[in-house]
Amino acid sequence: MSEKACIKCHIITETKECPICNGREFTDKFTGVAIIFNPEKSEIAKELKTERKGAYALRIRK
Repeated sequence: MSEKACIKCHIITETKECPICNGREFTDKFTGVAIIFNPEKSEIAKELKTERKGAYALRIRK
């Protein structure tokens, strides 16, 4: 299975259900990736409005 980005929370995953928001709408059309290691101290995590570690798509298209 290929990596896809959740349309709602932008996390990149290979699962059929989003591990963060439990959504099932994904796209493989995304650009830019931000990898969050320490969400408590990350300015990028604040911009993405996430409190979880992981890889996130910066821009997605449906």
